[in-house]
Amino acid sequence: MTVPRIRRLTVSITAGSAVGLLLTACTGGAATSSSGQSAKPQTGGTLKLAGQGDIDFLDPTAGYNTDTHTLERAWTRQLFSNPASTDAKTVAGTVPDVASDVPTEANGGITDKGATYTIHLRDGVMWNSTPPRAVTAGDFVRSFKRMCNPVAPVGAPSYFTKTIKGMAAYCQAESKISGTAAAIAKYINGNEVSGMSAPDSKTIVFHLTHATADFLDIIAEPFASAVPVEYLNYVPNSPEFKAHVLSDGPYQITKYTPDAGFQLDRNPAWKASSDPVRKAYVDKITITEGQTPEAVQRQIQAGTTDLGWDVVAPTPDLPSLTGDPNLAVHSSGAVNYAVFNEQSPNANAAMKNVKVRQALEYAIDKTAIAQGLGGSKIAKPASQILTPVDIGYQDFNLYPTQGDKGDPAKAKQLLAAAGYPNGFTLKLLYPNTDQSPKIAESMQTDLTAAGVKVQLVPTTKNDFVVHYISDPASSQRGLWDITLLSWVPDWFGVNGRAVLQPMTDGPNYGPNSVDYGDYNSPTTNTLVQQALSLPSSEEAKVGDLWHQISAQSMKDAAFIPLASVDVPLYKSSRLMNTAYLPINQNYDITNVWLKNR
Repeated sequence: MTVPRIRRLTVSITAGSAVGLLLTACTGGAATSSSGQSAKPQTGGTLKLAGQGDIDFLDPTAGYNTDTHTLERAWTRQLFSNPASTDAKTVAGTVPDVASDVPTEANGGITDKGATYTIHLRDGVMWNSTPPRAVTAGDFVRSFKRMCNPVAPVGAPSYFTKTIKGMAAYCQAESKISGTAAAIAKYINGNEVSGMSAPDSKTIVFHLTHATADFLDIIAEPFASAVPVEYLNYVPNSPEFKAHVLSDGPYQITKYTPDAGFQLDRNPAWKASSDPVRKAYVDKITITEGQTPEAVQRQIQAGTTDLGWDVVAPTPDLPSLTGDPNLAVHSSGAVNYAVFNEQSPNANAAMKNVKVRQALEYAIDKTAIAQGLGGSKIAKPASQILTPVDIGYQDFNLYPTQGDKGDPAKAKQLLAAAGYPNGFTLKLLYPNTDQSPKIAESMQTDLTAAGVKVQLVPTTKNDFVVHYISDPASSQRGLWDITLLSWVPDWFGVNGRAVLQPMTDGPNYGPNSVDYGDYNSPTTNTLVQQALSLPSSEEAKVGDLWHQISAQSMKDAAFIPLASVDVPLYKSSRLMNTAYLPINQNYDITNVWLKNR
């Protein structure tokens, strides 16, 4: 449970890595720690984090890892943000950040039957430029216009291209320009997104393609952080860019050594009165990289480190930590699953045969896999991709087996009925990290018992993503038939767009698609389009549609859900006000404080 965490994709199938490759403002006054202690917040001191790896991108437009977003919470700001709270329902929503209020039909912020949003900015939000200057609506427009640059584009473009008018055409053209700073700046300064404007420095207007229930969640993503005009002087995420980042959050990056760590100090331009989301109790934040999870755990217990950076409590340590007030297990929305490569030509295109896929659903001992992921306190067998924190979740199981331990005899019987009485050979791809090899071996044993010969295909984390699952040519050549993955939603609540939509997006299958197996169902596609086109006032209907989508994807056996996995976080005894942020799979570092610092 040890690798860097990617919110949309977790390539390590481990309980706590979790969060690995791969969601009301906190008020002052009394604060509660995970140990239940209540006290008056103390200011000052240095918050110390430690972990294994580095961020994926320092450039917030492209950053997508959960550890990246933990860092971004401290130095970037968005129009809306997920609040810090110990209440799961509260933290799943959005609150104004740089925006002055939540747009509604009642206050005139939402018009045109839900298709137009007018957002006003609050006063006092400043860049730490020389001299400091105000963050403007134009800085947010620039953020969206920069999303499809050809060097370090946004990680989830469809969130924006499918909701904001003109964004798709704008992005299609921007992605084809030269990757020089001059070319990118020229395009951004010379072209507009038809569905977005800044009529004045404190107002931004979005015209949407249709009413969108989750629009505030979308623009609360750190991708949509304000972007100062200075960023156009540099190639996105280049060394030059990294040397000239500006902050509008409570902290500024004062030191960054790739693969070694960060130091953040207070941003002198930040005003507490302008930020209802971040209290910024500590004076300094340090992040030390290159540590093993076991070493981080020992450091936290010794009091020399306060919190894991991209690691959590190691699975072997969990039994001994039972009852420890500094350990807390948090719902992550993460689900580990196997996906079928429906592009594969192997075994007479067996993976394209829905009856074959349905047969294999019965073969897997999910209880054994959950046990390997940390046991019942951390992981539970899954029967669908949605988890209880996702909209549309309803408990159902189309492929039940006794005790979720699999039924190889039934799988073998169904394979024979599907035209494979003697079984076949399939290739099981997995990243050669953490618990993934053990889970692959467990699945190999299960599938062998069902009459299927399994060829294991281990690979490095980087090759796994770049050269296998994100490359349609590898899929079409049959380099793999089934692979191990994990998914963490980009937000909770009304989040079908961040879970099932991208995982079932067959019409847009291609390079970097996250519908890795090319599942493409006309029925599912229609249901998804209906769900994405409803306004927030139709939330009940939206939820029912996502349930139907979940059920249809399982009827089609698009993937084998394995286990839902929670996040065991261990903190130092001096770390207080530990409000969990699902978007980061970690505590909110801008709202913790240090006792007896």
